[in-house]
Amino acid sequence: MVFKAHELIKDRIMDLDWEQMQQLVAGILRAIGYKTRVVPRGPDRGKDIEASPDGLVLREPRILAQVKHREYSQMGATEIRNFQSILRGRKGLYISTGGFSREAKYEAERSSEQLTLIDADRLVQLIIQNYDNFDVETRLLIPLSKIYWPT
Repeated sequence: MVFKAHELIKDRIMDLDWEQMQQLVAGILRAIGYKTRVVPRGPDRGKDIEASPDGLVLREPRILAQVKHREYSQMGATEIRNFQSILRGRKGLYISTGGFSREAKYEAERSSEQLTLIDADRLVQLIIQNYDNFDVETRLLIPLSKIYWPT
């Protein structure tokens, strides 16, 4: 039952367009306690979302997030290296619904910058863990209901 719910949430994520996906990630960060800014459309230079406690990206921790919303396209080491190059002391989140190659994971693990990779399964976990704190706009992207059953 839990596995099926996880897969249904993942299906909802995959149905989002790329702008909605960025809004979902920003909403998760807000639910965790950050203020966010989605970078306007255009050349984002490798960052889609900026987040920080103050919303101005002045107070630590300062987070940059890159969102890639592709079902069957894993991110490779080159994309991870490119993202690392813009972090410069900030923390990085690289979200890819298509997952990551083994080389990409290795590149992130050995990075001198603090970098977390988030695939579709981890994204579902974050949604479930933080859903109670989602704002209305984020809940509309992934509408869920709690179900209770005896154990």
